[in-house]
Amino acid sequence: MAATPRLSLFDLSPPLQRDWLARRLARPAPLSAQGMSDGFRLPGRDGEPVPAAVLVPLVNRPQGLQVLLTQRSANLPDHPGQISFPGGRVEPGDAGFAATALRETAEEIGLPASKVDILGELSTYVTVSGYSVRPVVGWVEPPFDLAPDPVEVADAFEVPLEFLLDRAHHQRHHRTIGEIRRDYWAIPWLQRYIWGATASMLLILERTLTADD
Repeated sequence: MAATPRLSLFDLSPPLQRDWLARRLARPAPLSAQGMSDGFRLPGRDGEPVPAAVLVPLVNRPQGLQVLLTQRSANLPDHPGQISFPGGRVEPGDAGFAATALRETAEEIGLPASKVDILGELSTYVTVSGYSVRPVVGWVEPPFDLAPDPVEVADAFEVPLEFLLDRAHHQRHHRTIGEIRRDYWAIPWLQRYIWGATASMLLILERTLTADD
């Protein structure tokens, strides 16, 4: 896949980057960033998807914007050991998707809501496990200390945003489950393998930020 043209975002100062991102995310989602769910559901996960939200944390580092990701515990029932964004299902007391994303992020990795400035939301993605996930993009200002919950999170790490947005790193793969072929996106990073829902949500972010650019 051809590389993404360099976004003007990466030539701006951090305050201007934050404003640029907020303006882009406030626009209607481009068609290319909609309907990216693959339509496949795991056995027993049919029916109305469960509302959920994740935080897409963009960390302001001196070397450039980084995306904070987690590696899920190998003992979790859904997506064990996979790379993901912090998040989870919407609870009755949550005042919207951003509240869900911030609450779950604090619970999973100990990042307080006070460190996150919500910039906007992305198109919904429906996972194979039956969750309708709204990605919420947040600007994270260091310094901060993380305290991952070992029950849910095996590790937390950062990847350069510019790397993740580059289409040259977006790979299309497939797996066959029984007689069903499942196609999915992947973005390898060093020894990490970002794939499935998380990779798709990063593509949604890329298509949202680069539309008409």
